Amino acid sequence: MFTPRGKFAWYELMTSDTKAAGKFYSDVVGWTTSEVSAGGDHHYTTFNCGDAGIAGMLQMPGHTAWVGYIAVDDVDAHIEKIVEAGGKLWKPATDVPGMLRFAVMSDPQGAAIVVFTPSPDMPTPKRPESPAPGTVGWHELYTADLEGGFEFYSKLFGWTKVTDMEMGPSGVYRIFDAGDHKEMGDGGMMTKAPEMPVSSWNFYFNVDSINAAIERVRSGGGAVLNGPMQVPGGSWIIQGKDPQGAMFSLVSGNN
Repeated sequence: MFTPRGKFAWYELMTSDTKAAGKFYSDVVGWTTSEVSAGGDHHYTTFNCGDAGIAGMLQMPGHTAWVGYIAVDDVDAHIEKIVEAGGKLWKPATDVPGMLRFAVMSDPQGAAIVVFTPSPDMPTPKRPESPAPGTVGWHELYTADLEGGFEFYSKLFGWTKVTDMEMGPSGVYRIFDAGDHKEMGDGGMMTKAPEMPVSSWNFYFNVDSINAAIERVRSGGGAVLNGPMQVPGGSWIIQGKDPQGAMFSLVSGNN
């Protein structure tokens, strides 16, 4: 799971039906699932590419959404910094023995994030690299305050601006780099649409072919909300909703 500090390093789906969601994403993205004990009668499901975990899943009736984990050097110190910067603490720092210490928070505009510090004993199997199918290819923030949102992530995690793209009525799309210094950056930020109730993060999962993936989404009971469309750099994307209502996106270099 470990990646350089200040970057998204894990992704978690909260869903009302882990069994159904596990089948949907396995079919659509190509992941396999594994169930691990979380103590007592509690279980945690991981989504895997080969032997490497990419994301996890929790049963949470009445709530369906993806959230991203950002690696930091010291969770407790970052909690203080995030609160000082206008963010909120929703779940206090908690230890998962042998794995990590984490806290559930939100940025000043209300987008949920999890900050965590890995344990020295945490397993770190080598993951495939993006754009391999099943990896995470892009991170997108819909925020109530673009400049305020970018300032927060820049100050707290060291992210930098790559470029601003004008999108007409939709405003500016700010591409950011989280430390990899990729030519196209690690993700983008934009002002959320008025009909979106809250600021939120959206994650793009790499697939083999966008059109083939669209068919898998629909046959699995999900919905395509936007796309397919080609984006700068030549990739194709869609935004969708899984059968339990969680928003997600897909990206591929192939139509």
